[in-house]
Amino acid sequence: MPSDHFTHPPAADRSRRDFAALQRLAERHADTETRRRRHTNPYLPEPYEAVGVVLALAAGAAETTPGEEPVDQADLIAALTLLPRIRADVDTLEAGLLGLARSRGLTWQAIAHGLGLGSAQAARQRFERVAGRAADGGAAP
Repeated sequence: MPSDHFTHPPAADRSRRDFAALQRLAERHADTETRRRRHTNPYLPEPYEAVGVVLALAAGAAETTPGEEPVDQADLIAALTLLPRIRADVDTLEAGLLGLARSRGLTWQAIAHGLGLGSAQAARQRFERVAGRAADGGAAP
């Protein structure tokens, strides 16, 4: 009998849990053309889109379509499972953009302003933290 990854945490590795989470949410909330229109990818939602749809449905900001099951606890756990992957993707984007900004001559003060931070030192420290996490591959603690 297959394991239910979202009611009983498995000993499986992170990538299998991520795949299973995305597959579950796609099967439950992106299985028809109408439901897939909530996403930019017409075939399978990106992890951040799947989490966004679950959040919107669960919070009542979006309505289920005819025949769609309401968000259940396993959907919420599946969405939570995808958060480290989403965070790692954002860290990689941020580290890349910060590195590019520096290579194009932006000062740490200008970067701080863009990020809404109060000082150049805060921007440098943020870059170091984000670049470190991105280099680690977004490994969950």
